[in-house]
Formats: sequence, structure tokens, C-alpha cells
Amino acid sequence: MRIEKVLNNNVVVALDENGAETVLMGRGLGFGRRAGDEAPAAQVEKRFTLHSDQLSDRFQQLITSIPLPHFLMSERIINHAKIALGKELSDSIYVTLPDHISAAIHRYKEGIRLPNPLLWDIRQFYKDEYQVGSKANEIVREETGVEFTEDEAGFIAMHFVNAQVGGEIRDVYDMTYLMQEVFRIVRSAYGFEPDCDSIDYYRFVTHLKFFARRIVSGQQYGDEDADLLGVVRYKYPRAFASAQKVCAYVKREKGFASGQNELLYLTIHIARVMDKNAG
Repeated sequence: MRIEKVLNNNVVVALDENGAETVLMGRGLGFGRRAGDEAPAAQVEKRFTLHSDQLSDRFQQLITSIPLPHFLMSERIINHAKIALGKELSDSIYVTLPDHISAAIHRYKEGIRLPNPLLWDIRQFYKDEYQVGSKANEIVREETGVEFTEDEAGFIAMHFVNAQVGGEIRDVYDMTYLMQEVFRIVRSAYGFEPDCDSIDYYRFVTHLKFFARRIVSGQQYGDEDADLLGVVRYKYPRAFASAQKVCAYVKREKGFASGQNELLYLTIHIARVMDKNAG
């Protein structure tokens, strides 16, 4: 591959066979070379092609601003996450995670540890991603000697949630705050905690993730089912009242008008999680 530009002694940018910019990494790969030279295949240790020009530009800026070992460590974490989560991850994770990991390492070395106000909720709502965050802590400790806290595992987990749903990281935090408020409403109505280990709880959390995504994107369910809603309203009055409060909160705080189907599904999920244990 022919070099398009040299970023530093270890990183160059070349064009692949489809004309896409590809970042090549290797010890001494860029040393003494310039645009137009051939990149020696034997020295290439890593290659990355991002499918967005904007992401590619940010990636190249990042590569030159953080230590290469921090990036390679982040790639190791990402590779673990792909296996552990078994889900597609946005290319953006190759920008956001190394940036976060490197900045956090510098913070910790300066004695700055940020509390994570959503840690409890992240553990409950994103259990798999939180386990990835915990593994990331192990990898960072193993490679740098820096001891990340559980709060940091929660921050890292959110990057992997975002890499699955797309959009901006702030949208993921908005989703989590929404889910936090939903469960506050439900706990207040029933007077006890849901069983966080039940399959019904897992299904409800999954539904809330998609509900939050619909709010962020402004999308709604399709056909309205008023007849079934009437049946469910009569059968589960406390769950229905809780669902109404959730929809009122969403309308007030997010300007999102939930339809009858959203009210229906919220009621059913709340009833499954809470009514079987209600007194």
C-alpha cells in the first residue's frame, strides 16, 4: 500500500484497494518515509479502516495525541467486548474509548477520581457492558499499574452501550436517566424493589432501552390498540397508573407524546415485574 501521509514514526495513512483511507501502525513504520513511498508490509502490525470520513479524521488526530500503548490497550479491550457482548459495535468506539482510557489514566496519576452518579443504575441496566468495564479495569491495571475504580468501569460500560445504539454519548446518559426515573416511579407506586434477577426485569429493561431510543429519535409505535389497552387497564390498574405517570414524565421532560401502544406495553411490563410480588 502506498503511503498518503505520515502521522508519526509509528503510524502512517495509506489508501486501500478501494481508495479508502487506512491507518497503518508498526514500530518505525513512518520513520524516514514520506507520502508516495510504499508501506513495507512486514512492518505493519495493525491496520484500521473506518467507514466515515469524519471518524477517520478524528481517529487520525487521536493517534497523534495519545500514547500508542494506550490505543493498543483500548483495542484489546474492544476485542474482548466484541466477544463478550456478541453484538455489532460502531466504529466510533475506536475513537471514544482510547480517548477516555488515556484521559482517565492521566487523571488517576494526578490523583483525580471522578464519582459516577449512575453507577448503581449502570450495573442494573447494562450488566453485560458493566462486566466489560470491569474487565477493562483489569487490563489497565495489568498493563499500566493504574487502579481504576468501579466508577470508571461504569463510565467505560457506557461507551460500549453507545457503540451499540449509535448517536452521541450524551444520548446514552439521557436514556439512563430516563430509565432511572421510570423505576423511581414504579418503586414509589408499589412500595418495594423489583427482582433485578428475574427474566421479566431483564425484558422490561430491554423494552426501556428501545423506548428511550425512540424518544431520542422521535419515533413512535405504529398502529394503536385501544381495545387491548382497555382490557389491560382494567386487569392491572396499579401498573397502568404507573405507566401513565411515566408517559406524563416523558411528555413534560422530553416533549415526547407516547401513544396508546407505548402505554400498553409499559403497563404489561410493569405488571409482569411488579404485580406478582405485590401485596
